[in-house]
Amino acid sequence: GRVLSRYVHAIVFRSGSHERVEELAAAAAVPVVNALTPEHHPCQALADLLTLRERFGSLEGLRVAFVGDGNNVARSLALLGRHVGVEVVVSSPPGLELEAGAGAVLVADPAEAVADADAVYTDVWISMGETDAAAKREALAPFRVDDALLARASDRAIVLHCLPAHPGEEITADVLYGERSAVFDQAENRLHAQKALLELLVHE
Repeated sequence: GRVLSRYVHAIVFRSGSHERVEELAAAAAVPVVNALTPEHHPCQALADLLTLRERFGSLEGLRVAFVGDGNNVARSLALLGRHVGVEVVVSSPPGLELEAGAGAVLVADPAEAVADADAVYTDVWISMGETDAAAKREALAPFRVDDALLARASDRAIVLHCLPAHPGEEITADVLYGERSAVFDQAENRLHAQKALLELLVHE
């Protein structure tokens, strides 16, 4: 971190170990941005909130239902959302739940979780390097985001996905590419959110 800090104004680090990101941040003399770890994905959460603000004008009072694996994306959205008035409801099968204390409301039934939600969010079921994929797919099958599940959300609800998606698995193609999908605006906002973050960190 000491040497690298003499070459750059900031370090953006994606790692398979959250501890390594923390170690680098402690050693570096420049800002270190967590671009993704197994535990957290804060840059994605920034883009998610930007997308919600663009669509609804204000974040205060919004309800986002995250359906599927209670993973790093769900955790970071819940942690950040509670600071800006966004209620994040996470629905996952047993063994894949988000831990209590992350700031989310935990609901076992996905239909209940998406009720009156302003946004329905999902992510891939299997990440790179994961084993026992068949058992995980079987557990997550009732949590697929399809037209029937989306119909339980608010009439104004949008669909979010951090991409890449597997149409037909965690989300149907009709929903992913449908008129309520904000997925590609959300993907574009990764660029804008990260530009703003670097501007804040480097030119403060």
